[in-house]
Amino acid sequence: MKRVILLASLAFGVAACGHVAEVPDHSFFRMPAPAVLPVSAEQVFDIPIVVGLFAADGLYADRALIHAVDAEARELRQYHYQLWTDPPTRMLQRRLLVELREAAIAPMVIDQLAASQDALRISGVILRFERVPRPGGGWLAAVALKLRADRADGTPFIDEVYRADVVADGAHLVATTDALATAVDAVFAEFHADLIAHPEAGRAR
Repeated sequence: MKRVILLASLAFGVAACGHVAEVPDHSFFRMPAPAVLPVSAEQVFDIPIVVGLFAADGLYADRALIHAVDAEARELRQYHYQLWTDPPTRMLQRRLLVELREAAIAPMVIDQLAASQDALRISGVILRFERVPRPGGGWLAAVALKLRADRADGTPFIDEVYRADVVADGAHLVATTDALATAVDAVFAEFHADLIAHPEAGRAR
């Protein structure tokens, strides 16, 4: 009888294991290709531009995509299995570097240069980078970045907060990641315009 009970227990255990819910696979997201900024006919700066690694606090420093629970974005959560391929701090640095390099505003746009060498040094802080539900349905990509450009002597040339909101074209997460890329590119376009139009641009070389 004990053997029958033991066999029955094992059979039940095996059957139960067959109904355990599978752990979802991780999904990884990339942004689409960077937008093209207006190309300068002449270099705006005679010194290199160094785009540093962006900074971020809390949730924004992780690779997990972030979404707001409410339309005011007062409560934020991370998706557990939906991740960026790279940390946003690195991803946005590389994106800005590519866009400024192709805009031809300086002889060189790179991510590292000896501190002793003269350069216009750009830094960024991620303040918002999330998916927000819209009151009427759908999703909004909300981006806010603090961007700073320092002259060769270390004094700030530009130090501003830039914001952009873009409506996602659909409910799928990939639509939101595309919208986030569009919002980031809009911020970078505004920052680029400020760089080349700043009244001190000629003296910042």
